Amino acid sequence: MAEREHHDRGGSRPQRRDDRAGGRPASGGRGPRARSATAPSQRTRRAEPTRFAAYTLLRSVAEGGYANLELPDILRRHHLAGRDAAFATELAFGTIRWQGFYDAVIAEAAGRPTERIDPQVLDVLRLGAHQLMGMRVSTHAAADQTVGLSKVVAGAGAGSFVNAVMRRMSERTLEQWQEAVVPEGGGVDALAVRHSHPQWVVSALRAALLGHGRATAETIDTELEALLAADNDPPRVHLVARPGLSDVDELLSSAEARKSTLSPHGVVLESGDPGAVAAVRQGRASVQDEGSQLVALALAAAEVGPDVPDRWLDLCAGPGGKAGVLGAMAVQHGADLTAVEVTPHRADLVRTTLAALTRHAESVGQRVEVRTADGRDVGGEEPAAYGRVLVDAPCTGLGALRRRPEARWRRQPSDVAELAPLQRALLTSALAAVAPGGVVAYATCSPHVAETRFVVSDVLKKHPDVEVVDARPLFTDASGAPVDGLGDGPYVQLWPHVHGTDAMFFALLRRR
Repeated sequence: MAEREHHDRGGSRPQRRDDRAGGRPASGGRGPRARSATAPSQRTRRAEPTRFAAYTLLRSVAEGGYANLELPDILRRHHLAGRDAAFATELAFGTIRWQGFYDAVIAEAAGRPTERIDPQVLDVLRLGAHQLMGMRVSTHAAADQTVGLSKVVAGAGAGSFVNAVMRRMSERTLEQWQEAVVPEGGGVDALAVRHSHPQWVVSALRAALLGHGRATAETIDTELEALLAADNDPPRVHLVARPGLSDVDELLSSAEARKSTLSPHGVVLESGDPGAVAAVRQGRASVQDEGSQLVALALAAAEVGPDVPDRWLDLCAGPGGKAGVLGAMAVQHGADLTAVEVTPHRADLVRTTLAALTRHAESVGQRVEVRTADGRDVGGEEPAAYGRVLVDAPCTGLGALRRRPEARWRRQPSDVAELAPLQRALLTSALAAVAPGGVVAYATCSPHVAETRFVVSDVLKKHPDVEVVDARPLFTDASGAPVDGLGDGPYVQLWPHVHGTDAMFFALLRRR
């Protein structure tokens, strides 16, 4: 799962901000928005660069791209930086997050289902809806620029339709649209529209909160609302200093950042481009969610038997974020790291990510190796060869919806069942690859019970020689204090609305 992230501001309760091209502030939800007095024929036929860049990102996502990976190239192609880049990023990411809610509004305003609207025009209208309801953009600027964009990407004929829909959307406030399109009676249907999540994701997250013991029947409604709202809060950009290659003080001196309170090796980037930080460019630090940092550090801190091999294994290493921290800790422990990735181009990405660490390891007589191989085969080919093994299993990513907003619309319930055999096979391989006395960490960036607890319990039924270790004491914050709210154990479940991290699951298993 990609761990690269970008700072954006398309917030949970849409945060209205000034539009550099727009002029006056929006109504702020206090009453119906004023209609634009400019006729469609008099409006611009150009696409303003920030909006066109946001539209380009939406179309890339519709064609299968990942928003956080596509964004840097799109910003460069459109020569956007500073406030312009921030505006385009907020517009695109906020639109993707709130797509479900905006589609309900657009369908009502257009008088037809969104399936009957041309996909290019629909993306333009989604961007227009976010400017009206989620950003401090004047009604005139939002309508003028949205109509102009539609003419550029869909032809002059689309302008009148887009203008009519924008006028209808501007006639109601955000609160009035919520009253109009959110189903009555509450429940999953209402939460799905109000918080812009697919219904099946809302149901899955509800089951996860109950299954991991975070909520009870009495508290589930409050917990679920808080979790869904957190999914729509743009995450801060977190950097991790790879131990032995960089440190927190270096990152603080070279970026506008503050120390992480959760990770001893992390900082929170307040503003600016992570790529402008020298340690990040050189591979001595990286962008990484604090939850992922804690997972790698927990495995490195786990107790192992006295005779286990000084070899550590990352069984599903791509794109290399956790391998970077785990490998740095391995070198400090006098151990080697093998990073396995099945896809050749992702294995190359891991090699690039770990290049600085590889050179550092060689300088002290150790080894960091990246291998293109199927993790399911490693246990059979190298039985009992490793002391610590990380299985950062491929998953639905339902715990990282803040950073990967398109995932909520792209994933389907069938993905859970399709991933299940792979997750179990990887964990089985890891248990074969670890030596007696060694430990295996099974982690996912999804809290779905079918990807977490069920996987571990099913595999353990076939491995009576493996015990579950209470992982909670291994999760300590930057001050060394225990992290609160991890659950009843022995597993650890992090939550966006509790810890401000991705919803990472972590299980620690020891081979007797």
